[in-house]
Amino acid sequence: MNKLILASKSPRRRELLNRLGLAHTVISINTDEWYPDGLSPEGVVKYISREKAAAAANMVAPEDIVITADTMVFLDNRKLGKPQSEEDAFQMLSALSGREHTVCTGVTVMQGNRTLTEAEATRVRFASLDENTIRAYIRTGEPMDKAGAYGAQGYGALLIEGIDGDFFNVMGLPIRRLSHMLRKFNVPIL
Repeated sequence: MNKLILASKSPRRRELLNRLGLAHTVISINTDEWYPDGLSPEGVVKYISREKAAAAANMVAPEDIVITADTMVFLDNRKLGKPQSEEDAFQMLSALSGREHTVCTGVTVMQGNRTLTEAEATRVRFASLDENTIRAYIRTGEPMDKAGAYGAQGYGALLIEGIDGDFFNVMGLPIRRLSHMLRKFNVPIL
């Protein structure tokens, strides 16, 4: 029987697969998140997701089905990564305040030589935030390990005014898109 393998360090991605009832094994991979210049936001996350799958390929059996993903936050097509400091988090959250940005996730499903990569983009609208709110959120510690300096599944939900698209994409794994991809590898979810 084919094993389903999540090649990711993300506890949120593991949680989402568990919620779907998908038995899976988790492996950790280390990849450089470099990508060529000139790619669109969707192109960037697809490229990195494919690179992660390639890194996982030599760690699994050819019949195993591997899932990799990469999520990034883009404001005006400029990537907002994980903050390097509390001040960096403050700058990111201030830039997002009262504005709309895009969360893009590239997802790759791979089995042997067969690879399928797709991307999901979700628009997120932040409320206007005052300095006290931003500083209070930073004190929770939540922003420090998240792209764009917020997590929609935690206190960061209080900063969000609206979401247009897949909420789970904002958490790091667009599960509806993933379910369609897995069906092509004969892994039914429902």
